[in-house]
Amino acid sequence: MGDEPPAVRGLTPDMDGCAGRYGDLKAAEGDIWARLGRAVVDRRSPWHTPVLATVTADGAPALRVLVLRGVARAERRLRLHTDIRSAKVGEIAAEPRVGLLFYDKAAKLQLRVSGTAQVAHDGAEADSAWAATRLFGRRCYTAPVAPGTPAPGPVSGLPAELEHREPTREESETGRPNFAIVLVEVVRLEFLHLAVTGHRRGVLTWDPHGRGWEGRWLVP
Repeated sequence: MGDEPPAVRGLTPDMDGCAGRYGDLKAAEGDIWARLGRAVVDRRSPWHTPVLATVTADGAPALRVLVLRGVARAERRLRLHTDIRSAKVGEIAAEPRVGLLFYDKAAKLQLRVSGTAQVAHDGAEADSAWAATRLFGRRCYTAPVAPGTPAPGPVSGLPAELEHREPTREESETGRPNFAIVLVEVVRLEFLHLAVTGHRRGVLTWDPHGRGWEGRWLVP
């Protein structure tokens, strides 16, 4: 027992079994993409709701929590959904470089993603994403005014008839003109794994000249 590392306040042993994977850059790369893929389908995954960072017109950071809706590892692409009228759409158009932050408290694992984003309102991919959206999720896009519009008091923004129920499929279609997808092409993955035996931090950067992901270690 005397050889065990001392307990550190706020840290626990590796309960997710990922300490070994984050001692090897290639294994870390595979684990990151696997976790992202699971987060799309597992609503309880802490990576299901990342923070998206954009830059406002005056150069200030803007952050908000979104839902991770799709992952395509081969294309290095993440998909999120948005209201076409939201401020982030204009921010991405003006400055497509964005960041995403993921954190898994149980695994003690943080991931910072950098990439370039584009917003798609029309087309097959946006249509497919809309078709797969549940009726309750579609309800958010039926709001007659844009997100962020000043209000006289606490309001849902929803049509009064939909405030307390799920819309019918026909009613939900009024939200389609306001629905869009955000596609982020990932160029950098930076992870930090916390452990009582010593944290591990590394970065994986995409090489556009055909060498794939190139990794290097960083001091935590």
